[in-house]
Amino acid sequence: MFDIPDYKKIRVIVDTDAACEADDPFAIVHALLSPKLIVKGFCAEHFAVCDSMEKSFDEIRTILEAMDLDVPAYHGQKGPLSQDSEVSEAAKFIIDEAMKEDEKPLFVLCQGAITNVAMAIKTEPKILSRMTIIWIGTHGTNYGPVPFREFNAGNDVEAANLVLEEETDLWLVPSYVYTTINIGIAEIERRIAPCGKIGEHLFTNLVNYNNSEGAGWTQGESWSLGDSPAIALAINPGCGRFEIASAPHIEDDTSSKECPDNRKIRIYKDVDSRYILEDFIAKLELFTK
Repeated sequence: MFDIPDYKKIRVIVDTDAACEADDPFAIVHALLSPKLIVKGFCAEHFAVCDSMEKSFDEIRTILEAMDLDVPAYHGQKGPLSQDSEVSEAAKFIIDEAMKEDEKPLFVLCQGAITNVAMAIKTEPKILSRMTIIWIGTHGTNYGPVPFREFNAGNDVEAANLVLEEETDLWLVPSYVYTTINIGIAEIERRIAPCGKIGEHLFTNLVNYNNSEGAGWTQGESWSLGDSPAIALAINPGCGRFEIASAPHIEDDTSSKECPDNRKIRIYKDVDSRYILEDFIAKLELFTK
């Protein structure tokens, strides 16, 4: 596997509701296979279902075992901020990593509800200036009636607004961007499933979920790997176009309310799906050849 100059590398924490659907595991593997990313650890995120954080933690461990890699994983908040006031080991880990004196910048890559990060900020506000957050979530600057309840923001609206309104470096990847990372299940079977134990797990996990009752909302034989932009933008911030705009306020129905006086954040308007998918698949093939 190729490498890159050390000065170009960055520290990353991946915060993930890994067991929620089937796209998080692809993003997790992409992070682990990318030489630019020094993965300091994984934070298990809830998805507003009983024991969902524990399920996410178990899926993270399953992926690491399938790849024969040893990277720390931490239990996160058990539910939304309103339901879990105890500071989790994941929130403590985010604080500890952010407060380290390290010349390599820290990026926190969020692929679900943003509860763990919100709890870390509430607990130690000093971390605000010491990290960049990339979050897959919200409907961004699409104002008005929502096309659907945005899952990640909707699983903890309080946490979403806390992070959106604080003065930290935030790159937002909204629904109209992350839903464009489309791949056919046939391509996953042909190109990803043959790639060792981890490729087989990614394919089988997705197919099992696609055939479950919980996947009634999907198209049937394709998938949107909507969490992957969090990884790809950390690797290559230029793989999409963005605007600098005022952070929206998220309403209970996950609609975005325009707030011109809010602080400015980076909001991606599109990303290069070809680059994202091909970069992941090529790295997986190299890892398992």
